[in-house]
Amino acid sequence: MFRICFVTWYSHGREESAMIANYHTHTYRCNHAQGTEEEYVISALERGMDVLGFSDHTPYPDDNHGRMAYADLPVHFAEVDRLKRKYASRLIIRKGLEIEYLPRYRDFYEELLAVRKLDYLLLGEHFYPCGNEAPLLMDAKSTEENILYAKSIREALKTGYFLMLAHPDLFAMNPFAWDENCERASDIILDAAAETDTVLEYNANGYRRGIHPYPDGKRYMYPHPRFWEKAVGSGIRVIIGADAHEPSQVWDEQMIQARTALRGLGIEPLTDLESCLPAR
Repeated sequence: MFRICFVTWYSHGREESAMIANYHTHTYRCNHAQGTEEEYVISALERGMDVLGFSDHTPYPDDNHGRMAYADLPVHFAEVDRLKRKYASRLIIRKGLEIEYLPRYRDFYEELLAVRKLDYLLLGEHFYPCGNEAPLLMDAKSTEENILYAKSIREALKTGYFLMLAHPDLFAMNPFAWDENCERASDIILDAAAETDTVLEYNANGYRRGIHPYPDGKRYMYPHPRFWEKAVGSGIRVIIGADAHEPSQVWDEQMIQARTALRGLGIEPLTDLESCLPAR
């Protein structure tokens, strides 16, 4: 069930007796974000944060999909480990990755968790398995593709590799009206999260992208209210993610906006995931 915390507000939106945590953080290494690992840590400290989780986009052994070079992955891990040691008394730093699920990489996921000792994998489906292809979600030609996308998420969550599902309503950013396919895709994703006890992320980066016109009206690309209304009362755990692409975004006004919106729906977000992660 959702954790309820009766608290008061103060600086940076901090609440008494509540941690400030973000587990969705990118760096310059992914080629579409800004800031070094240490710049993000410094920003987190300036904002009084308790936990910062790195989850840059994962390159794959045979294809980086336009992200960091696979050879740079150990360098990134080494830097996060260095920062963990340097700032151990001031900040909990977690080492994760945002990654898509493609069945042919099952050994790679297991290596990341068991050998490279990542704290978590964050499932972020931008492309998804479809036969021998991996279509890009943002290139969908109709909402029918949302069903395939949702089924790929269901398959991924059943593997047990992923602690959290990033932006589960990302399909809503495509230029279509909300329809029955969107409803069905939402149900598939929510049912899979409930069955596997996967944490869903309410992604604050959608607010940073601004309001856009759609066939059924102006709105944010995501989070989409119709998706999250379905989550109310489901018992699915939800956490707010910054999806930070520059250091100032690790905890900003959009994170506060996201928290307010969730509570307006009747969902109390988790403040952190530390009880779900390995001991430091």
